[in-house]
Amino acid sequence: MSSPQIDTTLREEILARPDLLLEDTEVMRAIVAAHEKINSGNVIDLRGIAMTRLEERLDRLEDTHRTVIAAAYENLAGTNQVHRAILRMLEPLKFEAFLRDLSGEVADILRVDLVRLVLETVADGDAVLDKLGDVLTVAEPGFVESYLNLTRGGSERKVVLRQVHPEADSIYGEEEWIRSEACLQLDFGEGRLPGLLIMGSEDPHQFAPNQGSDLLTFFAGVFEISMRRWLS
Repeated sequence: MSSPQIDTTLREEILARPDLLLEDTEVMRAIVAAHEKINSGNVIDLRGIAMTRLEERLDRLEDTHRTVIAAAYENLAGTNQVHRAILRMLEPLKFEAFLRDLSGEVADILRVDLVRLVLETVADGDAVLDKLGDVLTVAEPGFVESYLNLTRGGSERKVVLRQVHPEADSIYGEEEWIRSEACLQLDFGEGRLPGLLIMGSEDPHQFAPNQGSDLLTFFAGVFEISMRRWLS
């Protein structure tokens, strides 16, 4: 039986430009696969095995490379975002403007939908929670720890990222559309009750426990220093 003959025009084109075949990965794989099929099944093509493994390893390295680059860009963008928010937060010369900016430009820069600042106080022991404007809220001593422990089980973390707990009505009130939150525990120094800065988002996945919190921890530290100025 005579072997099938390749089309003359196609053969001449291949001979004229063999590099086209070499540069086409799918065509080369098809040729190699056809070659292996023709060869005896008892013959082990070590070169082919090595090339396959190298290709698989290269694909994994490329995937890892893309993931690392994407993570680096995301981290850089997040760092710039927090730095811009901090600079804006430090600008106001009056406490009223400071609070207004928290729910305004600072929230916009951080891309959150809502900001709440909770300060514990003994001034009114009968009120568990009392809202003072859109941002500032005062609560009785122990509220911050209780709110943080709604989902974290007593773990000592300065920043808690999570979906909004059903018992968070005291914080959000009518803003039932808030689905995830970042809770930043605040230490205002010796002799002062703690505070809590809460950032809420309509996106249920914007804040989650498995996310990194280094940038928000840094933000909380700067916020504490800024608040001590207003509290002194």
